[in-house]
Amino acid sequence: METIFALSSGSPPAGIAVVRVSGPNSGAALVALTRKKLADPRIAVLAILFNPSDGTPLDRALTLWFPGPSSVTGEDVVELHLHGGRAVVAAVLNTLSQLEGLRQAEPGEFTRRAFENGRIDLAEAEGLADLLSAETEAQRRSAIAQVGGSLHRLTEGWTRQLLKISARVEAAIDFSDEDDVADTVVSQIDAEVLSIVASIKEKIDNPPAERLKYGLRVAVLGPPNSGKSTLLNRLISREAAIVSDIPGTTRDVIEAHVTLGGVPLIFIDTAGIRHDASDPIEQIGISRSYSEGRVADIILALGGWHDPETTALVLDVTTKGDLIDGEHSGLTVSAHTGQGMAELLEAINAAAASCLPPPDQVALALRHRIALGKACAALTVIAGEEDELIVAEQVRIALLAVGEVTGGTDAEDMLDILFGSFCIGK
Repeated sequence: METIFALSSGSPPAGIAVVRVSGPNSGAALVALTRKKLADPRIAVLAILFNPSDGTPLDRALTLWFPGPSSVTGEDVVELHLHGGRAVVAAVLNTLSQLEGLRQAEPGEFTRRAFENGRIDLAEAEGLADLLSAETEAQRRSAIAQVGGSLHRLTEGWTRQLLKISARVEAAIDFSDEDDVADTVVSQIDAEVLSIVASIKEKIDNPPAERLKYGLRVAVLGPPNSGKSTLLNRLISREAAIVSDIPGTTRDVIEAHVTLGGVPLIFIDTAGIRHDASDPIEQIGISRSYSEGRVADIILALGGWHDPETTALVLDVTTKGDLIDGEHSGLTVSAHTGQGMAELLEAINAAAASCLPPPDQVALALRHRIALGKACAALTVIAGEEDELIVAEQVRIALLAVGEVTGGTDAEDMLDILFGSFCIGK
């Protein structure tokens, strides 16, 4: 195993720069840099760092020694807390590159080694990747929960239940010549299997993690001149869409990313929907408006817009509230005066909350849902099945599928993609 190193803190200049070294030559590298024997583990020691080749001082730094396997990667690890100037960091990295057996780490290599050495599972690694890319409070909370092992604990519970069932079925197979024993065991596990299936399906049916990671799509739909573009601009506090009295001005989909109440939202302005449009370009825009309505999570429906095929949560909105009189259904707002905007934002917040995974629930990503779906399919076959060999095989398939969530099965290509998305030094 090669020893790797990298700058693990932000790009210099900075007050402090942290360089991390991991692998079998980490301790020797620290000794070569400090000219001192290794200190006690996990004790910060102030030392002068030297270039071993010519004795040139590099920096006065705090050094920490973490012998494996009790380290972040499961290997011997050294941390160097340097002054964060560019020249200092460059000199130390250059010196490390000249030491025998050391090389610059690749993106995500520290985290991958932690996974391969059993310090974290795959779900926790995915949570760490989400945490590093989190831009909103909701994303941060969800990622922290996954890094903390929430998904690991959930799948571990299912795995323990399935292993107990598997053991009983294997015992039934061993006593297959005693029909009463085998039949009793197989009939008794039906209720347990169905309970596991119900538990898994409950989690699969929760709102998906992608909504939290990439943002909820909030489409503004309605006829021409119903105030869609003006409302969008007011919602995002900038002039993203062209506003005009000429019908059909908006021809394409306009997206604007904002954070509202700690939740990522994608507001979408669309072409005005009318049935008598003759311009081919406008007709394309209208077609895209319908498409957006059918993939949106939330729809702000202006001018009585309605589409029975949408599965989105629809909020009826009447615009130009400063120019009209009388009672109207839904929310009445004026993008020009601000009338009703606070109530609209509150309604959008409430709608968004209902479209997202509950804060205390595990949010499953697509990969997790596919794996757990395979487990459910295998377990469903067991219901009513009398052949203990078939039952044993389906339980085995379910165990493998649940194991995919935390990395219990081989998925080398997927691992390359996941860890390659990390920054160097993580």
